[in-house]
Amino acid sequence: MTQRERFDYWLRIGGAIAFVIVLVAIVDVASRGSFLEPSNIVRVLRQITYNCILGVGQTFVIITSGIDLSVGSLVALTGVVAALFANSVHLSGFPLIAATLIVALAVGCAAGWVNALPVVKLNLPPFITTLAMLEMAVGAAFILSHGRPVALQSADFQNTGIGSFLGGLTRALHLPNIPVPVVWMLAVIVIASVLLNRTRFGRYVFAIGGNEEAARLAGINVTRVKTAVYMISGACAAIVGFLYMALFSSGSPQTGTGDELLESIAAVVVGGTSLMGGRGSVVGTFFGALLIGVLYNAMNLLNVDSYLQKVLLGAVILLAVVLDELRKRYLTS
Repeated sequence: MTQRERFDYWLRIGGAIAFVIVLVAIVDVASRGSFLEPSNIVRVLRQITYNCILGVGQTFVIITSGIDLSVGSLVALTGVVAALFANSVHLSGFPLIAATLIVALAVGCAAGWVNALPVVKLNLPPFITTLAMLEMAVGAAFILSHGRPVALQSADFQNTGIGSFLGGLTRALHLPNIPVPVVWMLAVIVIASVLLNRTRFGRYVFAIGGNEEAARLAGINVTRVKTAVYMISGACAAIVGFLYMALFSSGSPQTGTGDELLESIAAVVVGGTSLMGGRGSVVGTFFGALLIGVLYNAMNLLNVDSYLQKVLLGAVILLAVVLDELRKRYLTS
């Protein structure tokens, strides 16, 4: 990363942090101090967990100038498959949880591989291929579940879905419990951030997004890298499907087919990742998801109409894209 690119990166991160801080201060004053209550902060973090994890996978894809429209449907499919697997094996405790997670990840990665295949082999638009996977995954989820939620027969997943991390310590310190899914989100962010910013693979991802043909001429295996980013996106969707399954104690074909796709892409865009590829960060995606979560939470505290909330979220996404374009023009002028 050149000095100019490094400056641009920290400018985007710093801007996102500053905007979140200003917004939090305004909302806390408007809500008469109720927003910054520890229990509400934890609530916001829990609410953004699933969309943030999806956004992390989406970040890798968008940096390479791609898009993955199938993530919401893969959440449903992996959740159903995970629940069916958990009910069919004679395991318990940690072995059951680990084996179920591995199966979910395998399904998500396989779907990501299928998403990437027409893109890298036939040069088809990822919009079309992932849209097709969206439909196939939803259909497969309904077929496997017969259109009904698959209830878990084991209670071993309850702590993963609704448990708290270091609950005894937080209670002793009179602090709010930290939900286990929030810990999963933080782990995904750390691992993905290291992969994207501290490895050769991450440099290849940025290179392909900046100029795919130049990256190919430089000896980068574009096919392998682009396939990997779609598999990473599928793996993130699988983690969310697994967490939703643990949360609801069932795998439902309707889980993940709501606003998850829109809000995961919104988190990436608001977090400063360019839809044209070549620029972005996992940390920025986290702050983008946090900003959206803060907005939703603030509007709920202030009793803003739910339909108006959608309008305001769309305005924020549009503003983020406009500001990103203006920033690019300023830096290149």
